[in-house]
Amino acid sequence: MGHKAVEVIMAEKRDYYEILGVSKTATIEEIKKSYRTLAKKYHPDLNPTDKSAEAKFKEVNEAYEVLSDPDKKSKYDKFGHAGVDPNFAAGQGGFGGFGGMGGMEFDLGDLFGSFFGGGFGNTRGANPNAPRRGSDIRTSVTLSFEEAAKGCSRNIQFNRIEVCSECSGSGAQKGTSSQTCPECNGKGQVSSQQRTPFGVIQTSRPCPRCGGKGSYTPSPCSKCSGSGRIRKNVSLEVNIPAGIDDGQMFSVRGQGNKGLNGGPPGDLGVGVNIKPHPFYERDGYNVWCEMTVSFSQAALGDELRVPTLDGVVKYTLPAGTQPGDVFKLKGRGIQNVNSRAKGDQLIKIVVDVPKNLTQAQKDLLIQFNNSLCAVPPKEDDKKDFFGRKKKK
Repeated sequence: MGHKAVEVIMAEKRDYYEILGVSKTATIEEIKKSYRTLAKKYHPDLNPTDKSAEAKFKEVNEAYEVLSDPDKKSKYDKFGHAGVDPNFAAGQGGFGGFGGMGGMEFDLGDLFGSFFGGGFGNTRGANPNAPRRGSDIRTSVTLSFEEAAKGCSRNIQFNRIEVCSECSGSGAQKGTSSQTCPECNGKGQVSSQQRTPFGVIQTSRPCPRCGGKGSYTPSPCSKCSGSGRIRKNVSLEVNIPAGIDDGQMFSVRGQGNKGLNGGPPGDLGVGVNIKPHPFYERDGYNVWCEMTVSFSQAALGDELRVPTLDGVVKYTLPAGTQPGDVFKLKGRGIQNVNSRAKGDQLIKIVVDVPKNLTQAQKDLLIQFNNSLCAVPPKEDDKKDFFGRKKKK
C-alpha cells in the first residue's frame, strides 16, 4: 500500500526544469530570471481568485528552491525527485541536508518580497479599508479635420464606475451597517500552513468571506449587490485642444473610475480619430492642398482665391508658373498643440490641360507654338541635350 502511495506522488511530480522552463545546463542567473518571471505571473496576490495560479506558484517555488541550490541541484540531477524529497524511499538517506529547516516557519509573501522589494509580497499588514485611487479609463472621439486643427468642445459618452447613490458606497441596505468578518476577525486575510520538506510554509490570502475588507454586510444593498459601486453611463463636455493629431490622446483629470474607501478618482483618456478631408492633407503642423489652374493662368499669372482653415485668402499666382510648383502661405497651417505657433499652408499647382479642342482652338495653339519656335534662342540658351553650353 505504501509502495503505491509513493508511485502516485512520483506520477504527480513534474520535472523541475520543465516547471521553470530552463534546460539542465542553465546558469543560476537564467534559473533566477525564469523564476522571477513565473513567480510574478502566478503569485496569489495578483491572482486572488485563481486557485490554479496558487498551485503553480507553489510548484515554481519548490522547483526554484532545489535548482537554485548547487547541492540540491546536484542530488536532483543524479536521483531526480528521490534525491530531494523524503516522501520518496530512495531519498531518505540523501535528505539530511534539509534537517536544519525541520522546525522552521516562513511566509511565502516574505520570500516573494525579498526578491521583489516587497512590491507583491506580504500584505498582512495592509489595511483593506484604506483609500484607493480609482482606475483610469479610456474612450475615443471622432473629429473633422477642421475641429482637430482649430480645437472644439464636444460632448462624449462613456461608462465608468461610480459610488452607489443608494448606499453611499457602504454596500449595506439603508438602516443597516457592515459587521466585522468572523472568519478573519477583521484582518481581511486568512492564513494557512502546509508542512513541506523545507519546513512549515505559511501563506496568506484575502478572506473568501469578506473579500479582504475585514467586514461584511448581512443585508447588502439591492442596487449595487453590496459592492458599493455601480457602472454608469456618463455624458461629459470636454474641450479638445487645437492642433491635436490623429491617434493622439489627451487626458481629463479626475473623470475616471471613482476611488475606493474615499480614494481619489482616476483619469479619463480620450483617443482622437480624425476623418480625412477631401481637400486638405496634414503634414505635421503644415497643411497641403492642390489648386488647379488653366494653362493661360499659369502662363500669364492670375489672382487666386485660396481656401484656408481661416477662410478664403487672395494669392497672386506669378506668370510662368510650372506644373508642380509649390507656394507657401505662411502661418495659415495648424496651431502647435503645445504652443501658439502655427504651421504653413502649402499650395501645389496643377495645370489643367484642355481636352476636346475645336479646330479653331487647335489652329490658334499651333499658331502660338509656331510663334514660340520662331523666336531665335539667345546666346546663353544654346545648350546641348545634357544642358551644357554648346561650343561655337
